[in-house]
Amino acid sequence: MNGSLIDPRQFQPALPLPDGYTREKILEILTSVSIDHSARGDLYGYAFADCERFLHTLSLIPEGAGGKLIEIGANPYFTTLLVRRFRPGLSLSLVNYFGAGVTFGQQQVTFPGFDGVEETFELPFHNVNIEESKLPFADGEFDCMLFCEVLEHLTNDPVAALLELKRVIKPDGLLVLTTPNAARLETVVALLDGRNIYDQYSGYGPYGRHNREYTRHELHALLTHCGFDVEVSYTANVHPDAASSLDPEGINRLLLATRNREHDLGQYQFTRWRNSRPAESRLPAWLYRSYPKERMAP
Repeated sequence: MNGSLIDPRQFQPALPLPDGYTREKILEILTSVSIDHSARGDLYGYAFADCERFLHTLSLIPEGAGGKLIEIGANPYFTTLLVRRFRPGLSLSLVNYFGAGVTFGQQQVTFPGFDGVEETFELPFHNVNIEESKLPFADGEFDCMLFCEVLEHLTNDPVAALLELKRVIKPDGLLVLTTPNAARLETVVALLDGRNIYDQYSGYGPYGRHNREYTRHELHALLTHCGFDVEVSYTANVHPDAASSLDPEGINRLLLATRNREHDLGQYQFTRWRNSRPAESRLPAWLYRSYPKERMAP
């Protein structure tokens, strides 16, 4: 490794790009999105940092997919725009959560368009706290679900939330789930460096921060518990890792002492699951405590 820290990008798939588009072109489009007449560029930092995450997410939805797709946590609609353009066979329903008291809303999105023609359209959404309320949809209504960068924000009962999501996905339907990787290289280095890895308190309340991140093994255990079978799973960096002054060769030796650890160092987990069987009815003991014994899985 020539005295440098392991690069997670060496162990992840190439950046998936829609035919005819470059990363720079997609970035130019997403960094110019305006929501409800906000100034162009208000979302520049978010789009710039995570553009590659949105492209990896898009690639998890099979090309030519048809039917109905539901996106949980759609705002600020970067993935929504990509799906509308590059998976046109899917009919979209959107869910956000902007606080109690409202059940339905709508936001106006303006962006330069993928063909250079500016577009403005209204995006209606259901306002639902998935930890506290049922989704306003029938059982098995959707062929595919996007549940991206939401799991880590849940505060109380992720199994209950996942089972509610499972309810509205058709049997054999797809769940595309992305979430930060708790065991990413950045986190390992930060702990060794004596830096805190937990999120700051947010002005948006508890849902404005990461409340629990998952390792790759934990994510697989959780989704398997809920009756899903994995089809695609990898970790990937989408922006440069934070710099460190620690000895890179020493860190590399420690990391590589664990078999296949080099494939588990990316910043995000990108996964696709099949809703293939019933969920376990009890709670996994590795994730829950202080519940009645009869509610716990062995």
